[in-house]
Amino acid sequence: MTLLYVILGGLVLDLLLGDPHWMPHPVVYIGKLIAALEKGLRKRFPATPKGERAAGIVLAVLVLVVTGGVSWGLLYLLYRIHPVLSLILSLFWCYQIPAARCLWTEAVKVRKALETGSIEEARTAVGWLVGRDTENLSAEGVTKAAVETVAENTTDGLVAPLFYLMIGGPVLGLLYKATNTMDSMIGYRNDRYRYFGTAGARLDDILNFIPARLTALLMVPAAALCGLDGKNAFRIWKRDRRKHKSPNSAQTESACAGALGVELAGDAVYFGELHHKPTIGDKTRPIEPKDIDRTCRLMVVTYLLAAVLFAAVRMAILTLL
Repeated sequence: MTLLYVILGGLVLDLLLGDPHWMPHPVVYIGKLIAALEKGLRKRFPATPKGERAAGIVLAVLVLVVTGGVSWGLLYLLYRIHPVLSLILSLFWCYQIPAARCLWTEAVKVRKALETGSIEEARTAVGWLVGRDTENLSAEGVTKAAVETVAENTTDGLVAPLFYLMIGGPVLGLLYKATNTMDSMIGYRNDRYRYFGTAGARLDDILNFIPARLTALLMVPAAALCGLDGKNAFRIWKRDRRKHKSPNSAQTESACAGALGVELAGDAVYFGELHHKPTIGDKTRPIEPKDIDRTCRLMVVTYLLAAVLFAAVRMAILTLL
């Protein structure tokens, strides 16, 4: 039960404080580890599809072993010194692993730039959130990109980390974040990472499979609670949830598009290459900057519903054991 209180305490701290830039963050160090391993492994494996796939598998294994070993080791060491120290570090990591406040803050910057700044400022702001090329996006394209990334990251940045925290505490939460960081750094279908990033991308797909579907379903009642169209969120989710090459991305994007009554997705440019993608949702009205705020509210309410659900399940299981 103590771990549950620690996890929920971390959730509250994240919503209140976000991630100050001056504070050391485990994801930064995981990212440095991935970059260093990539550099070293590319020198040791042949630059062939088979060689790069093998190097990617080794990288994924090493990242998980180091992340899990270091996090478990630190918690164990502090517990041996005094259990309270281990609880403090657990709380700190449970606060850092989700990213609700940070995501909301960065998304609101995009909306403010669209309403009061130049299109160049809006493109720069959304560039901090998305992996696609943003230099030629229209105001509508910037808005869609922000809404889509908030919807998708409701799984990656909030609900999935919480899901794994509830199952295995901060160590499993950090292992999920390590996998997600691998996907965001090397999980691209371009010439550099098409084979090298396969293992990291596939592992991320597996770990997000259940959380993505839970998040999409929780978005339906969350939409109703936010004054959006919950019924249409469910309808569009059922119809469009598979309209993406990723098995998970369209789950929450479709529910969000239905809740807002807008059209999302479509063609996008990544690393200078145009990717043709189907649209998600119905264009019942033009998307507008205020939809970014609506999506952020939907994100937080979905997150809170997930916290209630996961906490109830965990308490029920603990009661039965």
